[in-house]
Amino acid sequence: MDLGIFIPIGNNGWMMSKNSPQYMPSFALNSETAARAEEAGFEFLLSMVKLRGFGGDTEFWDHNLESFTLMAGLAAATEKINLFASVALPTMEPAMVARMASTIDDISDGRFGINIVSGWNQIEYSQMGVWPGDWYYEKRYDYATEYVQIMQDLWKDGVSDLKGEYFQMDDCRLSPLPQGGKVPLVCAGQSDRGMEFCATYGDYQFIIGTEDLDVVRNDASRLVAAAEKTGRDVGVYVLFQITMGDTDEEAQAKWQHYKDGADLEAIKFLIGAAEMDTAGATADKIAEMQQAFNLNIGAVVGSHQTIADRLDEVSEIPGVKGVMCVFDDYPVATKEFGEKIMPLMKSRS
Repeated sequence: MDLGIFIPIGNNGWMMSKNSPQYMPSFALNSETAARAEEAGFEFLLSMVKLRGFGGDTEFWDHNLESFTLMAGLAAATEKINLFASVALPTMEPAMVARMASTIDDISDGRFGINIVSGWNQIEYSQMGVWPGDWYYEKRYDYATEYVQIMQDLWKDGVSDLKGEYFQMDDCRLSPLPQGGKVPLVCAGQSDRGMEFCATYGDYQFIIGTEDLDVVRNDASRLVAAAEKTGRDVGVYVLFQITMGDTDEEAQAKWQHYKDGADLEAIKFLIGAAEMDTAGATADKIAEMQQAFNLNIGAVVGSHQTIADRLDEVSEIPGVKGVMCVFDDYPVATKEFGEKIMPLMKSRS
């Protein structure tokens, strides 16, 4: 089973908590994480694209690096690990993204791929004046289809003449081409339409992990069914939050400490509860909000053996090719995972 890391391109990683490790994103942080991941034997790194944060006491995701330039830097600083940058489609033209990808493919000697983000959070794009309009909610996968077709034409043949509803190419050229005439694509749409899109154009599909693996099985089976219709081999990568300890009790105590420090103001912004008075919220409401402190990513919390066993169980789900890990303290946790969990995993032997 492949293992990857959702690297900390935004401040504080993926936990809206005042008790979790607090840090700013930097090339140094991500470069150290990449070096430790490569040494440990992880297969890939992925950086998100985030253009506006959620504020709160932790200023959650108010500070972000840019995905493509970060991965270009990591491409030069690594030797064998695969690297995926993320593109928010409304922000960049497909021909330019295709050229950027071809360049990083060259820097990395063929280790680069792109995560396709169709883009739905209007405030991220309207702040820059690039929100296409409300029609985009319903048409974003039609838009993405033309977008990806242009890139794939350019990577394969060096030319695109696509005449579509959203893009008009006029003998658009690209050279040099990426190795093998393609750049791997990953997608993360959880809707049936999103999975159909990935089954047609993508190579990997990210799904959000849950503690209930039956939900993961169902989501993976939806992607497998969509891929059977297109006749393509598309692998499922499952996203999990990993919190380790020497014992289950130690890991659970750490997890509870993070949850107890939930940044309720940032969470309130995330869930769109602008009218909610968190200072006067009931205990039940606060507890409910605290559940979202890690963006509802499925948590795997426990000892090294407990986590290894759980990930082995995930590996047996039909369609699953790998797991993408989210950590708390990235360089430290990456090293610990490689030294103390990977050797225990049967799916890695």
